[in-house]
Parts: sequence; structure tokens; C-alpha cells
Amino acid sequence: MTSPLDGVIVLDLTHVLAGPFASMTLRDLGAKVIKVERPGTGDDTRAFPPFKDGESAYFAAINHGKQSIALDLKADDDRAIFDALLARADIVLENYRPGVMEKLGYGWDALHARHPALIYGAVSGFGHTGPDAERAAYDMVVQARGGVMSITGEEDGEPVRVGASIGDIVAGMYLVQGVLAALIDREKTGEGRKVDVAMLDGVLAILEHAIAITTATGTPPGPTGARHPSITPFETFHAADGLFVIAAGNDALFARLCDVLGLPIVRDPRFATNAARCENARTLKRLIEAITLDRPKSHWIEKLEAAGVPTGPIQNLAEALHDRQILARNMVVDVLAADGRPAFVAAGNPIKLSGMADPATRPPAPALDGDREEIVNWLQKDVNGM
Repeated sequence: MTSPLDGVIVLDLTHVLAGPFASMTLRDLGAKVIKVERPGTGDDTRAFPPFKDGESAYFAAINHGKQSIALDLKADDDRAIFDALLARADIVLENYRPGVMEKLGYGWDALHARHPALIYGAVSGFGHTGPDAERAAYDMVVQARGGVMSITGEEDGEPVRVGASIGDIVAGMYLVQGVLAALIDREKTGEGRKVDVAMLDGVLAILEHAIAITTATGTPPGPTGARHPSITPFETFHAADGLFVIAAGNDALFARLCDVLGLPIVRDPRFATNAARCENARTLKRLIEAITLDRPKSHWIEKLEAAGVPTGPIQNLAEALHDRQILARNMVVDVLAADGRPAFVAAGNPIKLSGMADPATRPPAPALDGDREEIVNWLQKDVNGM
């Protein structure tokens, strides 16, 4: 079985999350990823808890299967190794503030002149253009500035950060998309491109309904808790033993929901259309919960699923990691230790491609500078034509 990126070499200077998430995805698709780290400390996430046997589970979850070499790009000997790596690489990824790579002599213009086919992927808080390009940013900063926090949380509550680091993750996803597009383009032109992805741009790009509401009505939406602002009923509901979700996203599904619940309101003008249901969302929620409170969650989930109404339990992560559908899709994998034993658990690869292996384990995360000898020998063999 083959992977689509077999033979593609990624030189990865990124650290923490957005960039390493992108290089992890490329590695899962078959690329060889060489992680270039700072001597002595390496990627910041090597020091992030939780730890197991002295190793960071966070680092292992994002960096498994990569190789590591520690290079000081201000030292002549290490620069020579890095230059040799650049000559072999298809893609270089970095997530420094704009200008850092230029000061080192490895900015896009310099590298493109020396290696015209090299694809240069950059991810940063605010991108490489614009008045705030050189400002520092973390996930929470772009969630706040990009509008995500303004629509997250309970109605009339204070702004809340999304629990996952979506500013980083979305930027990493867009970086992968851009790099793959550049690879396709290189097949036609022979030329590499610069891919410039900003975390702030990424979070704005995923706010489809909030942008539509703001621009169409002139009023920006606020937080609505679990309720969708443009679809009703589409939120959490109380059963006898707690909360579960119902997502009846169109009139036909709403009619099925009413049939299961025995609610004779399908033709009621207050609920006959989605727009009307949104206007009367609180009233509709009370009517639904007057019925669902009489039985446990499992009862309603079974009945609604049988009727084809989208529904489900609200699971914590421990429950989700044992979900039969998630397990069936090989979305929980073991990251091995250097001795081959399972050491950590990570999310699997959500991109399922025909003809590509999807193993239940992942190779170990690299020790800092642990692959130097192998990488240097590989470079020397190439020089010698072996």
C-alpha cells in the first residue's frame, strides 16, 4: 500500500501547535518530516504536561513519527547541515514571527532564489502582511480578536474561549491545504510557492453564520450557549437524567421529531418554518422538554435515531475515546515508545484514503536531536551518489 506523499521531504522548523499539527498531517499522509529544533530545549511542548515516564504526552500526540535534529541556525557548522537539508527538501515549514527567517538568511526570497522548486509554508498569528504582522499571538488572542469568543458561551454571559485550540488547529489545516495546492502547482510549473497562513484569518474564515448574520442584519450575534443561532431546534435538551442534543436541521426532520414526541405543532405558525422556529426558540424548547423530561436520555436517543432525527449523548473525552464509531474508524491510536511498547494515546488520522494503510499504532515521537546521525548519514549518502 502506498501513501500519497511518499517521497516528499518536509523540513519542519515549527514548534508548539499550528505548524506541528500541519507537519503531523503531512507525515500521516506519507511525507518524511525532519523536525529542526533548538539545541538544548527543543520544541516548547517537550516541557508541557501531562508527562509519562518523563516524556510529554502533548508532544508525542503531535510529533509522532517525525525525525529530530537540533540545529543552531546562527552557527556555521549547523547552517551547513541545514543548507544540505534545504537542497533535499520539497517543503520547508516555519512559524516564527515575520522577519525572523529573513534575519537568518532563510526567508522566502532568499530560499526561492537558491531553491526555486522549494515550497515555503509559513504560519503565524497575523500573517506576513498587514500593519500587525509582527505582533505576537497565541490561540486565545486570535479567538478573542477574530470574533470567536464573542459568540461562545452562555447567553448574556462573559466571552469564553473555545475549549480546543481552534486558532492553532484551523491554521494548521489551512497550511496543509495550501502546501498541497502548491505541490500540485509545482507539478505543472516546476516552481515552488510561498504559503502564508495567519491564525487570525483562519478563525474568521470558519465563522460562516456569524458573518452572515452581522452583514445581513447590521447586528453582530452574541453567545447562544449550545443553541445554533440560525437553526431550530438545534441545541441541548433535558431528559430525566441529564442533557442530550437534538439537531433537527430542516422541516422534514422537525416533523419527524414532533411525531416521535407526540407534539401536534408541525402546522402551528410559530413553528411551521425554520425562521419561525428561530423566533420562538425558547417556547419550542419548553414544549419539547415538557415531554423529554419524563424519560431518560437513552430512551429519547434510541427513539429519535430510529426515526432518523440527528441526536446524541454529550460525552466527555474518556467516553468519546471508547465510542464504538470512533474506534471503528481507527481514530484512537497508540503512539509507541522507542522500545516498541505502547506509550501514549493520540487521535488517529481522520483522512481515510483508499489504498493507504491506516495502522492502529504510530511510530515514537523523536528524542531531541535523536536522529542527527541518521540524517547526516543520509545527506552524505546523497552527496556520494549512494
